[in-house]
Amino acid sequence: MPRPRQFDLICFDWDGTLFDSTAIIVRSIQQAVVDVGGARPSDAAAAYVIGMALVPALAHAAPDVPREKYPELAARYRHHYMARQSDISLFEGILPMLDELKQRHHWLAVATGKSRRGLDEVLASRQLHGVFDGSRTADETAGKPNPRMLHELMREFGAAPERTLMIGDTTHDLQMALNANCASVGVSYGAHRPDEFNALRPCYIAPSVAELRRWLNESA
Repeated sequence: MPRPRQFDLICFDWDGTLFDSTAIIVRSIQQAVVDVGGARPSDAAAAYVIGMALVPALAHAAPDVPREKYPELAARYRHHYMARQSDISLFEGILPMLDELKQRHHWLAVATGKSRRGLDEVLASRQLHGVFDGSRTADETAGKPNPRMLHELMREFGAAPERTLMIGDTTHDLQMALNANCASVGVSYGAHRPDEFNALRPCYIAPSVAELRRWLNESA
């Protein structure tokens, strides 16, 4: 097979990058914190932790909630998220973009703060089996921005850091790529503001799925 132009392995974050779930995650975090007696975090504070592993994310978003309540806090988050999960869908244009990348012989992977169970459920429900060649979740490796999940994916596929691209909507994603010595692309339609990305040296900041698809066609 012909080798891709620049990147052999392209890793995607899930929530806020491929999956239009940012608003529902923010509301679920806010309601979970209130359920266990904490002060309702702001939209910005709740959005900041998207992409992190669940318990550290909730702890950061709810600093006034005592540690012994973290299991209840996590359970309440899952309750609110699952109640809305059927309302979430892939961003328009994602599937054609992924299909084009597959046709150009890139390996495609998911590197996400979701749990393995949560990722497997949504991949099955959206009928995406066969689209991705690999994946890592926060509960089976280290959470972002620790580079371990990217290191594991690179070893799995024999991809060098300079031929690996991480695409995500948060500073956690881009910092993970930087920590792993990989290239990155930020998307500004997700959880974090694009002005926070520049210090992490992304190759490109995509304002839409259409622009991400165009950049990948021209540059990946």
